[in-house]
Amino acid sequence: MSRIGKKPITIPKGVEVKIDGSQVTIKGSKGTLQVDMLPVVKAELVDDQLSFTINNPEEKKEKALWGLFRNLVNNAVIGVSQGFAKSLEINGVGFKALMQGKDLSLNVGFSHPVVYKTPAGITIEVEKNVIKISGIDKQQVGQVAAEIRGIKKPEPYKGKGIKYSDETIRRKAGKVVKS
Repeated sequence: MSRIGKKPITIPKGVEVKIDGSQVTIKGSKGTLQVDMLPVVKAELVDDQLSFTINNPEEKKEKALWGLFRNLVNNAVIGVSQGFAKSLEINGVGFKALMQGKDLSLNVGFSHPVVYKTPAGITIEVEKNVIKISGIDKQQVGQVAAEIRGIKKPEPYKGKGIKYSDETIRRKAGKVVKS
């Protein structure tokens, strides 16, 4: 049995859940998300509790999908009620980020500024050397944060670059000069 799949999801107040076959639509104060599930996983809504079942609990692949789709729907419920956020830090002399309308402009050591176009459903804010990315879709927020970090990854000698705020950079020792 899937330990995650067995747990029911408690639906908070202000969130509506609509089940239409293998499609679950979640609507909340921040927006609407849809999760398309495979037919092997069934969802049931009973008294603000959303539970999931599978056809054959003995099959390993179905048990894995059971936990997967339960977590995808749980992330959608959290997203439409609270939202998700990630923050990135810019380290380096002369490195900075600016918002130009909806686009993010980064000066991170290249000969030209790098412009990152903000996708729909994502909000980007810049305060000094911190970039805050927020939205209702957990996967999309993580993907945007990874793409921005990928523009200039932190290097191990001085730590210059863009890193997650909770990330620690393993530093290397520089060359030793012998006399």
